[in-house]
Amino acid sequence: MVSALVFAPSPLLTVTIEQKGSADDIHVHAGGQGFWIARMLAALDVSVTLCGSFGGETGLVVRTLIEREAVTVRGVDVEGGNAAYVDDRRSGTRTRVAQMAAPALSRHEVDALYSAMLVEGLEASVCVLAGTPGHHVLPDDTYGRLARDLRANGRVVVADLSGVQLRSVLDGAPTVLKVSHTELIEGGWATGGSEAELVHAMSDLRAAGTETVIVSRAEQGALVSTGEQLLHVDAPRLEPLDHRGAGDSMTAGVAAGLAHGWSIEPAIRLGAAAGTLNVTRRGLASGEREAIEQLARHVQLRPLELPRARPNPSGGRTTTPEELAARARPAS
Repeated sequence: MVSALVFAPSPLLTVTIEQKGSADDIHVHAGGQGFWIARMLAALDVSVTLCGSFGGETGLVVRTLIEREAVTVRGVDVEGGNAAYVDDRRSGTRTRVAQMAAPALSRHEVDALYSAMLVEGLEASVCVLAGTPGHHVLPDDTYGRLARDLRANGRVVVADLSGVQLRSVLDGAPTVLKVSHTELIEGGWATGGSEAELVHAMSDLRAAGTETVIVSRAEQGALVSTGEQLLHVDAPRLEPLDHRGAGDSMTAGVAAGLAHGWSIEPAIRLGAAAGTLNVTRRGLASGEREAIEQLARHVQLRPLELPRARPNPSGGRTTTPEELAARARPAS
């Protein structure tokens, strides 16, 4: 059976106040990167399980909401409540009214969550590692350990992370790493958003052990480094209604393709179609399988030329793969 497991350590609860005529209209939803990826996987007819922690009143509500979205929950009970926010959109713009952060998980809670993810992951066609609302929720090395253990047991691992969590997962050599160009700049992998600079950053990430790196760039089209290929993803241009969730939809589409046993190129086309179609809809990481698959036929992958080697500013020479890998390891 085609299945996916999503690591979503701390799903969140979202409350949005809208205007409906002259009355208030209140919407309560599950949220967070891991849930949005899981929901899109379910929309693509992949049997998906979400592995996460749940606690307090917010945890009870968000778990119930997730289970109503055709997503199986492998939950770990924790003492603290799940993160939550309340947004007011009655004026037409989003204003944050209240926000509750996710607490750090205890050592025993982390161990229980890790064990649940590892055991469930051995049964899944593909494992997706998603981030947390705050990097304080888990120890920095959790993602590297998970990726390493899952890969050692023959699992396909797709990671969509940033910051210290991205640096951690590199130590486990994930099958696919998806990251936005802004996250590469903020994380120090690139000094700017030019195509040449991003290609060099992808080279650094692959030198650290990742098989395929996908860099999303909103309307500019994603860049891909895989094997000996550098590719530009050309998807149909559609007028965006809400740009949020496009990257998570892309990650889910790629993971769905790999779960079906596809090679990386058709999986990327499916991911690009899922991300492109999502921006035309209300609701993060939502869509219909038939429409996404039809749009994927219009996604093109064209080769890019490899830019000149980037010199190492400290030594005036090209950085070696060994130096790149050492630089990418999480700080001790």
